[in-house]
Amino acid sequence: MSIRRDLLSWQWSVYPGTHTTRTNLLIHLATAPLFWIGVVALIWAAAGGGIWPLIGGIVLLIVPVMAQGSGHKREPATPAPFLGADDFVTRFFFEQTVTLPRYVLTGGWARAFSAASRAGS
Repeated sequence: MSIRRDLLSWQWSVYPGTHTTRTNLLIHLATAPLFWIGVVALIWAAAGGGIWPLIGGIVLLIVPVMAQGSGHKREPATPAPFLGADDFVTRFFFEQTVTLPRYVLTGGWARAFSAASRAGS
């Protein structure tokens, strides 16, 4: 398996450097809730909720991946390459459920957005 050691602390340390443009910050803020709903839908489907929560959950996981990937292409510094599929899954899951909410709640997102608006990005 290729999961990063100390993933959450590593992710937190590099997060501000790869989330600097207004577009990327807004994309993350708008699409993370879709990811959360997608996870709930998949749990619902696994608990016997049927095919529609499964399909909806998959779509709601794919949309943030694609949108945020597009947002990262607009960043001056790109995220570290993924070490493999398991690294991608764990990094993305914990970014959406821990690191981004923490970034928002501690004021990092607002500071980055303010700095980006002054810089014109």
